[in-house]
Amino acid sequence: MFSHESAAALLGLPTFGHPRLIHIFDGRRSRSARYGDVAVHTSADPRTTQETAGIRTTAIEDVVVDLARVLPPALGVAVADAALRSFGLSATDLLERGSVQRNRFGLRRMAWVVNRATPLSESPGESISRIVIEWCGFPRPALQAEHEIDGRVYRSDFCWPERQVIGESDGWLKYEGDGAVDAVRAEKRREDALRRAGWRIARWDYAGAIGVEGLRSALLAAGLTQVKRDETAALASVARNARSV
Repeated sequence: MFSHESAAALLGLPTFGHPRLIHIFDGRRSRSARYGDVAVHTSADPRTTQETAGIRTTAIEDVVVDLARVLPPALGVAVADAALRSFGLSATDLLERGSVQRNRFGLRRMAWVVNRATPLSESPGESISRIVIEWCGFPRPALQAEHEIDGRVYRSDFCWPERQVIGESDGWLKYEGDGAVDAVRAEKRREDALRRAGWRIARWDYAGAIGVEGLRSALLAAGLTQVKRDETAALASVARNARSV
């Protein structure tokens, strides 16, 4: 059955770049092996099987726990967030699955990832941004806050009410296709309304989060100040995913 990034792709969970290998789990084997670009995994811990469109994968809980052990932590959080959002899992479900496994490799990383997971982040860009915000030493933001202005309610990705700062992780798909012009106009009206209400708005895209500096400079320019020093080593890990091209 497919596992790791291969199962994630089939289940609609995020993958990053182009995974180098196709991942298969075979509990009958005595040891893991690699054949060309196919990695065959095994474990003393069994994996539950589920089927999607006739294709067998490891269970969603196992996919998240397996990836949380091996991915850079910020990317692991994006996978866990998506699983909580789309499959109705809880962090407790994932921690329990990991805790009963005899495999201790990456256990601390997995616990770190799962303890930060939330269904409130609505995209991988938002998930990664949330961790980069933490590692840059900025205060913890409110997620998906609602702002009522002139009888309309607007949501923000990240919000620091005490600083009157809003952070937006931009995804570009909504600005493509037949509805692109309407989407741009709606976003312009929304941002104008928020600015009139006194909010300062910082925007960055996925590349700005992965590269760190785009996100950091946007928040500093909006007037948000860091309350702790950068976690330099952690920030360097965001763009270093050896498992993908």
